[in-house]
Parts: sequence; C-alpha cells; structure tokens
Amino acid sequence: MKDLKMVFIIGIILIVLIVAAVALEKLKAERPETVLSPGTPYNLVTTFKEDTDTSRAFTWYTEDAAAAGRLEVVKGVEASFDGASVIRIKAEDAAIKTDKGKRGVHKAEVSGLEPGTVYTYRAGSGKDGEWGAAASFTTAEADTDQVTFINVTDSQGITPADFAVWGRTLNKAAETFPAAQFIVHNGDFTEEAEDSAAWNSFFSNVDSLVSRIPLMPVTGNHDEVEEQAAEFTSHFNVPDNGAKGSIAGTSYSFDYGPVHITVLNTEGNLKKQAEWLKKDLAGTDKAWKIVAFHRPAYGGNTYKKLDDWALLFDKYEVDLVLQGHNHEYSRSYPLLDGEIVAEGEGAAGASRGTVYVVTNASGNKFNEKKEDQFYHAVHFQNNKAMFAGISISGRVLTYQAYDVDGNLLDEFTLTH
Repeated sequence: MKDLKMVFIIGIILIVLIVAAVALEKLKAERPETVLSPGTPYNLVTTFKEDTDTSRAFTWYTEDAAAAGRLEVVKGVEASFDGASVIRIKAEDAAIKTDKGKRGVHKAEVSGLEPGTVYTYRAGSGKDGEWGAAASFTTAEADTDQVTFINVTDSQGITPADFAVWGRTLNKAAETFPAAQFIVHNGDFTEEAEDSAAWNSFFSNVDSLVSRIPLMPVTGNHDEVEEQAAEFTSHFNVPDNGAKGSIAGTSYSFDYGPVHITVLNTEGNLKKQAEWLKKDLAGTDKAWKIVAFHRPAYGGNTYKKLDDWALLFDKYEVDLVLQGHNHEYSRSYPLLDGEIVAEGEGAAGASRGTVYVVTNASGNKFNEKKEDQFYHAVHFQNNKAMFAGISISGRVLTYQAYDVDGNLLDEFTLTH
C-alpha cells in the first residue's frame, strides 16, 4: 500500500512539473511587448537601396504616427554622436493604418560613405529618450570578387512561438555564415500581412541581426493579397528600379561585388515584369546572376505562369534561382529549355543550365513532400526549419543548406 502511495505521489509531482514547464514556455512565448516612448523606433531593419559600397537604407516604425524620423551615422565602431563628423539625415515619414491603430513609418538612406568601412548609426525622433540602440554596419568592399549571403524563406508565423523558431533559424544561419553580407528572404514573412503583432514578433526575434545585416525581401502570396501589399512594403526601403505596374518595392535588383540579384514578384503583373527582367538581365555586366522570387518555377511542383521568365533565365545565363512557397526542400539539376543539362557540360550559365532551389521554410510550418519530378536532383521533407548560405569567390559559387540544428543537408558548387 505504501509503495502504491509513493508511486501516486511521484506521479503527481511529475505531472505538476510538466504542467509548470509547459506554462513557463507559454509565458515566454507570450511575453508582453516592451513599452516604448511614442517616437522610439521598433521593427528597425537595414537594406540596400543604392550602391552597396557607398550607401545604406533603413526603415522603422513608431507608435506615434506623427513622430519625426531622424538618422545619425558616424564612421567607426564606438563613435560619439556629438561630434561635427556625424551625418544627420531626415527620414521620409508616413503613417500607416494597422490593426492596432495608426503607426509611423520612417525610411532613411545615407550615401557618400566609404567602401569597406564600418559605420555606427542610431535612429529615432531626435528627442531625448526617443533614440533606438546604436548598431554598426559595414559597407561593401569596392571591386571585390567575393560575397557571402544567407537565403531563407517562409517564416510565415502566427504566434510568438512560431517566430521564436524563425529567430533560432536566422541566428543559426548567422552563426554558420559569420561573414554573410546580406540576407535574402523569399517571401511569406507572416501568415497574415495585416497582423501587426506577427510583424513585431518577426523583427523582435532577429533585431540584433537585421539592424546590422541588410534583409532583402521577396514578395510572397501572404505578403501581397488581392493586389495590396502596404503592410509588407512599409517595412522595407529597397531599390526603386522595378517593373512598371508592380507595387513599388515588390520587384527590384541590386549588385553586390561580383553578383547581380534580381527580385521578382510572382503575385501579379507577370508580363510587365518579364519585359523589365529582360532589360535588367541584359543590362548587367556582373559575372554571376541570381534571381529570387516566391512561387517556384521548378520546386516541389512547377508554376507554368513563369515559363516566360524561365526562357529569359536561359537566354541571359542566370546561374541560380532562389524560391519559396512549397515548405519543403528541393534542388533541380541544371536546367536549360526545361530539360536537364547532360552531365559533364558544366553547371552554370545558359549553355550549362540554371539551378532552382527551395530552401524548405525558416519557420514552423511544413507541407507534405510532393511527388518527385524529373528535374529533382535533391528533394525531401525533414520537417525542420532550414537556411542556406551562398558564397562566391571568383569563378566558383558554393551553396550549402542546413537545418536549424546546424546539420549540413545539401551542398553543390557552380563553376564559370
């Protein structure tokens, strides 16, 4: 009888401990947002807008829709914002109506910087007590033939716990690729574009990274809905060089060292984007061409509406296409004219084919693995958040895909 009592007591204790642990995790996931002064920045992110070696762009929100936006930049890591050398920029201020009321949106860009140089900045309203924490960034080296960047997609969360997974994924990516100069996110940042709490969770889990390392966004079907993408585009300050007829900020291109990156929007205006894409790819002299968009031309399945784009990738020798949407991992063989390039003919450029990848998801949502297709070189569902690092050094591109635990799951090289 005593033994039964002891077993019962131990069982009760174990249940209490389990319930307490679950409650603690829930409390962590649902922690209240930090209370900020009305003009203090939040959801701050840095991006590229003009030349990557001499400029940098920034976006942030404020609780006060009427707050002014100010940016201060100074050369060096531990520099003072009181000296005469401080660059002071007035932001472009706007207001946006959110599900929590009106908020301020502030976009600023600093130019005329020195290549390969560390700068420190802070953003705020200009009032005492309404400056955000200082952060540092480094401009691109001039005329470099090397670059490393991170690729993620489909963070697409709802709850704080979902975005905690996203945070762990990007932090692991930065730990794995400490030299990464920027991040490309292939779309579907949140489940609902109008969910401001989700956006807050998205940024708060990675704020120490995206305040330093440019986060270049791709528009997904959860970011632009029914030809509306105001919540999505309000969070980023990107190049204003995209296709006519597309929502500003949903198609654009930029150069970093030896690579030209073209960002397209699979949610509409496909024909006009094809016209722009042709000019964009024809107009670059960069050795490497990479394209990023959301719905895959060749992923777990195909999106036939993108056939015109794929023909242009062939014509203009696009090396790599980064995609999202399918929430599984897939990598194609080098493809040309919709067919696999024969082994031994190389693996980059028009005559050698274009490789298409989908790097699973960076959040907490996964789909069942679709049927294997003829073009799949690698295709799996591991039900774990993933990221990839792309490194270019001269004539060699190396792609490595990892899960959130740091396990290398796929790797390939392309050579010019």
